[in-house]
Amino acid sequence: MTLSPPSTTATSSPHSGIVDRFHWDWYQRAEPSSELLGDLTDRTVVEIGAGSGRQAAYLARVHRPARVVAVDRDPAQHARGRERFGDISRLELVCDDAATYMAKHPDTFDVAYCVFGALDFTDPDELLPAIAEGLRPGGLLVFSTLAHYRTGRAPETESRPATISTRRPDGTPGTMLRWVLDIPVWHRLCDEHGFETTHTDTIHDPGSAYDPPIATNVFRAVRRRAA
Repeated sequence: MTLSPPSTTATSSPHSGIVDRFHWDWYQRAEPSSELLGDLTDRTVVEIGAGSGRQAAYLARVHRPARVVAVDRDPAQHARGRERFGDISRLELVCDDAATYMAKHPDTFDVAYCVFGALDFTDPDELLPAIAEGLRPGGLLVFSTLAHYRTGRAPETESRPATISTRRPDGTPGTMLRWVLDIPVWHRLCDEHGFETTHTDTIHDPGSAYDPPIATNVFRAVRRRAA
């Protein structure tokens, strides 16, 4: 089960729920956009923890990649994505654990990205090396994650998760683990698992009368080439 940021505005296309612009921040309303992924023309792209695949569907329709694979382990999200976006060319929707899928497809992808997806809810010591394995040498990873807890509490200074409350698909309450880590922790983890971080940015949203202020960290990292 993946907790997603608030839903974005749908386009007027027949694909209900597809986003009209790509965003990295929690409220899905700030810059930058998909330019952080670079030129995707004829590239093979994977979204890690894609939910129903809204962002992946947007990239497949707008940016003309060779293929976009949207991976999510939640059967309900996968089914929702197939219903809404299953007919979009260049888009492949996969129901699988992200680390397992990437490990099964070594040196396959040019670009991997994650928007509050699997990297928030999977031990990064397990997922980051699997992403590195699935990327080709020199491949790009871009991901966004909370810069602090939604309550305003500071992020962790070690790689450890917190137990957060959530609601299961049937409406009953539950809990899950979420990794909310400080920037230096993410830099260290990327370095340890085969990546060189090339860009880090923090997007600050002041919130509104209804939305608390939330900051988002965005990272770009490149899989190292063999020496």
